[in-house]
Amino acid sequence: MTLSNIASAPADPILGLTEAFRHDPRPDKVNLGVGVFMNEQGATPVLECIRRAERVLWETERTKNYAPISGIPEFGVEAARLALGPDFHQLAAGRVAVTQTPGGTGALRIGAELLRQFRPGAAVWLPTPTWENHKGVFTAAGCPVKEYPYYDAATRGVEPEALCQALEHVPAGDVVLLHVCCHNPTGADPDAAAWTRMGDIAARVGWLPFFDFAYQGFGDGLAEDRSSLLTMLAKVPEALVSTSLSKNMGLYGERVGALLAITETPAAAQPVLSQIKRIIRTLYSNPPRHGAALACTVLGNPELHDLWLQELEDMRLRIAGNRQRLAAGLANRLPERDFAFIVRQKGMFSFSGLTDAQVNFLREEKGVYIVKGGRINVAGLTQGTLDYVCDAIVAAMRSS
Repeated sequence: MTLSNIASAPADPILGLTEAFRHDPRPDKVNLGVGVFMNEQGATPVLECIRRAERVLWETERTKNYAPISGIPEFGVEAARLALGPDFHQLAAGRVAVTQTPGGTGALRIGAELLRQFRPGAAVWLPTPTWENHKGVFTAAGCPVKEYPYYDAATRGVEPEALCQALEHVPAGDVVLLHVCCHNPTGADPDAAAWTRMGDIAARVGWLPFFDFAYQGFGDGLAEDRSSLLTMLAKVPEALVSTSLSKNMGLYGERVGALLAITETPAAAQPVLSQIKRIIRTLYSNPPRHGAALACTVLGNPELHDLWLQELEDMRLRIAGNRQRLAAGLANRLPERDFAFIVRQKGMFSFSGLTDAQVNFLREEKGVYIVKGGRINVAGLTQGTLDYVCDAIVAAMRSS
């Protein structure tokens, strides 16, 4: 093989969509594909708390030296406290091995490598559907991937009975990936009773939960969104958690994430951490400093922390408001259809139920870009684009 013989890879289904959007000359085009928060002006803003943290770093930072392999120590403490809550973190003291990672994707990839090396042959079970990149991340690491039923297209939500029945049959020693909140792409989350039942199943059957916690604060609030995670962690001896601050702090390009390995005993945490550090050393050696330093500055400064909580709440309420407006706009145009599921779903995404043919119609005829499968980023809607998007979706529905 020579480099000149390598064929082009297919475009990423989400990032490739963004590239196509950029080259679309139509002035009324709308991008509801890429999963980023947008304000009313259609921009992804830098939060004011981050701007102020940048000033603090500009005045106090004295080095750009390498961070430790596992990242800035203060960041690990803050990331664990944010994801797990102060009470659980105290109860689990010594059982949580934390490493800073390049975003939540980096945490997933490092966790996948750990599984491949120390649970060889264990399958990773993914919900149907799930984030497009999940399968790629785990298969690239050499982990066998299987699927379990999650979304019920008839109810536009989770079918807990089918979900739990499937998890009963996952072999002991396998791994089950679970979205903690704001499921991507559907926006449909299990209720509290289902989470309790899933925790009981995991403890009894013996599979390992791997939690993807990418959207904390975008569902019902920081503490509320971690409740499902804590429900299961109270029942299982071990777990992996991939967490991200990209969305809730608007630090997308800084790639700020963490991998939490929760072990059965404190004695097991340090060996696990040492193996994760060895994996990191061979992948990228050290994580980037800047984004994690910004997050630490915000989380460790009471004034900036309070400002962040308010800005996060503003983002959450904007997304919830967009859901209300989108559902109402579609219902006004198609009163014979029920769009209440859009309001029930949580987080940035709504699984619209649009077919791939309708998705293509929206892109080609209307310049409205959404992901194949019908996932809409409701955080990308604005007052100026809402009516146009509603009209376009109705036209797509009537086109087939």
